[in-house]
Formats: sequence, structure tokens, C-alpha cells
Amino acid sequence: MPKNKTQGIIFGIIMSYAMAFGMEIYNTAINHGYHLAEGSFSSMTNVVFLDALKEMTFMGLFVILFSTLWGNRLGAAFAAKHCDPEKDNPYICRLLRQAGTIAVMCPTMSMVATILFNIIMAGMPVSRLPAIWAGTVLKNFPMAFFWNMFAAAPFTHWICGKIFR
Repeated sequence: MPKNKTQGIIFGIIMSYAMAFGMEIYNTAINHGYHLAEGSFSSMTNVVFLDALKEMTFMGLFVILFSTLWGNRLGAAFAAKHCDPEKDNPYICRLLRQAGTIAVMCPTMSMVATILFNIIMAGMPVSRLPAIWAGTVLKNFPMAFFWNMFAAAPFTHWICGKIFR
């Protein structure tokens, strides 16, 4: 975990972009129809990564913004409510903080994506916003949870361990 403000900022940037990239790969593959194709996601092509990389550049900024404003704070509050680092295993406390942050950030980023991609870019009526947002959360939450727990967070901790020995 970060030990000072500078490490915290770098950790946050790496985590934000790791999450954004993973989620953009997932959503881009769905938008390209790979989830319906024979072989499903196993039939993806490299174009998915390029398209996801383009969207990650600006979606990562939204992740940084909203995690800084409320995602990290609410995730920490969730962990503090359910875990005491003095008594409980620190790893379990870290996982609870991740879970709390995901529980806040997934609906937040799903709202951002719904507004950007469905309302603004696709021209859907604003009256459909609640339904589209709910569907987006239902689609994204399992991926956000598992991507964070098993890919983005371990990668971010590993890379920060290399940077800040």
C-alpha cells in the first residue's frame, strides 16, 4: 500500500487505468458482438485491444476523478466498518476496501458510460437513463469485481512494489 501522498497518487493513476483498460476491453468485446459469437470471448481479435485503449485514455480520467471525489473514501469507510486492521488480517481489510470501492465505483462509472455512450453519442432519450444505467451496472459489476480482485489490484500492487522498493 502507498506510504505517502506521491505514492498514493501514482498508485491511484495506475489502478484507475488498469481498471479502465480491463473494463473497456470487456465492453468493447461485447459491443463488437463477441459474447454472441461462436467461441464467445475466445474469438476476440486484436482490434478489441486497440479500441479499448482509445476509450481507456478518457475513461481513466473519469475513474481518477470519481475515485478521488468519493470512491476511495466510501471504500475506506466500508472497510473500516467491517474490519479492524489492528485485530483482523490486513489482507482481508485490503480486500474489503477493494470491495467497498468497487461497490461505489461500478455504479458511478456505469452512469458515466451510460450518459456518454448511450445518451450523448447514441441519442437515446434521457427518459431511458434509469433502465439503461441499471442494465449497465448488472452487466459490468461481475467483471469489475473480478477484474479488480484478480487482475488490476494485484498488478497495481506489484508494479508499485517495483517502483517504490
